[in-house]
Amino acid sequence: MAKITVRFAESALADLESIRDRYVEQSLPAIAERLIGELVASIEALGDHPDMGRIVPEFDQPFLRELIRPPFRIVYRCDSKHVRVVRIWRSERLLEVPDPDSP
Repeated sequence: MAKITVRFAESALADLESIRDRYVEQSLPAIAERLIGELVASIEALGDHPDMGRIVPEFDQPFLRELIRPPFRIVYRCDSKHVRVVRIWRSERLLEVPDPDSP
């Protein structure tokens, strides 16, 4: 099986910057770099194993998956040729499910 292309949405890149900034502000730059390195390594593995994450329970859509790497959730969309990382959030944060009845 050919390796799948992994891309980052702007929102995911902003999330990584925010994670780094938060730890740097707490005078913990080494922890920031370690955590980001671990997150990126997990994301790179998606190129070989795009289905390794679970389906995001809030949406129950097979194309929207997530990896849980405490304390973070890596949310991504996948199809047969691409993985697109859309968000990297703290694991306790729930995704907002749109209300189908709202205008």
